[in-house]
Amino acid sequence: MSGLTHFDAQGQAHMVDVAAKAATHRVAVAAGRIEMLPATLAIIQAGTVKKGDVLGIARVAGIMAAKKTSELIPLCHPLALTRVAVDFELAPAQAGGADAVVCTATVETVGPTGVEMEALTAVNVALLTIYDMCKAVDRGMTITDVRLCEKHGGKSGSYVRG
Repeated sequence: MSGLTHFDAQGQAHMVDVAAKAATHRVAVAAGRIEMLPATLAIIQAGTVKKGDVLGIARVAGIMAAKKTSELIPLCHPLALTRVAVDFELAPAQAGGADAVVCTATVETVGPTGVEMEALTAVNVALLTIYDMCKAVDRGMTITDVRLCEKHGGKSGSYVRG
């Protein structure tokens, strides 16, 4: 299983030992989108969803999710996060696409391991929260394009999605 760090020489899953790794400033940015009907985007923008401020609640959910990542993903290390930012962009349909809300999460720490999973978890939970809050008016929403956009710090250096 060469290259897969979460498996030992016998192929057994294990938590990677990061004790000997240097603590460095680490940053990860992830993004994704939830596509919806134009009317759903309109009520999010107007703030008239019966459950409350959709994007405000989704932002807090994303931040909380980043902090709880090690409880959700079995082999992730618990990390002391120094920053979690969750941002949204309302994206009206263009060129035959669907109306959407785009979510971007930026997570930072100073430590021996990266924060990619925390950024990805923040995006997924924020988008799921939007779905939960709007499902009464649009059960056909689709969460899509969740991905790591960039990461910086650590031995492997920087990655920026092309």
